[in-house]
Amino acid sequence: MKMETAAKRIVLEKSDAPVALGSSAIVGAVRVALYIAWTLPCMPVQAFFLITRLPGRVTFPVFYHRICCRILGLKIEVHGRATRKRPTLFICNHTSYLDIEVLGSLIGGSFVAKAEVASWPLFGWLAKLQRTVFVDRRRGSAGDQRDQIAERLEAGDRLILFPEGTSGDGNRVLPFKSALFSVAERRVKGQPLVVQPVSISYARFSNLPMDRDLRPYFAWYGDMYLATHVWRMVKLGGATVVVQFHDPLTIDDAGGTRRGMAEHTHRTVADGVARAITGRLPRSARGRLARLRQRRAR
Repeated sequence: MKMETAAKRIVLEKSDAPVALGSSAIVGAVRVALYIAWTLPCMPVQAFFLITRLPGRVTFPVFYHRICCRILGLKIEVHGRATRKRPTLFICNHTSYLDIEVLGSLIGGSFVAKAEVASWPLFGWLAKLQRTVFVDRRRGSAGDQRDQIAERLEAGDRLILFPEGTSGDGNRVLPFKSALFSVAERRVKGQPLVVQPVSISYARFSNLPMDRDLRPYFAWYGDMYLATHVWRMVKLGGATVVVQFHDPLTIDDAGGTRRGMAEHTHRTVADGVARAITGRLPRSARGRLARLRQRRAR
């Protein structure tokens, strides 16, 4: 399966560094087997929660994704906290299909994905079970996309949006497309919609800093083949993923326009990614450490 993009093709065979650091076909096979063995019985459980409309339809996917992260060797380092307000639109950069597992393990909500994901084997079924909002990104469909998202938000849901429109290489954040931010201009029950920027970064590999040569083994972009990329990834050692929840805001805080919201959230998310991949603590984490040291000094 190919991923459509205008970016140049990335050839993974150019680097043998991960092989030397512990690539193992046995490890990969075990992870794939465990993932399938865990996923298949979970699917009818989630289907039951959806049919009965029980609270588990929101909470069970979080539990499911947490186990998946363990199976795939992903360690999650969280800074900040996801807002508990409903509805909320989470704005996040997009690096890999692994983003779904990581964010799904932290946020009880649904994703906004391109329409073709619905037809993917297995992953399409999983997306539907998590009540994903599928949008057509072709020109002329922006209004329908906005309405689909707005309907879910007005129902009190929490949605996770990747406004870059595609996944990147993890070294930088692509520009945000402002069209879908028009949903933030709507008011739900007279109140402005809460928007929370989120940065996700694949920062370390087997406790070593993840450089530009290693990051493509976890970032899925360009015209990489999905199956090949998944197999290479599961054979490797574990990765540390840094997730930063930034301060929530509303359209009023961003100058009252969707363009202002897109620019503000892009700056915030891009700054968080840059700090994570260079090994710098977020400002909020520094503040907590400083306060802790002050208490100890007393």
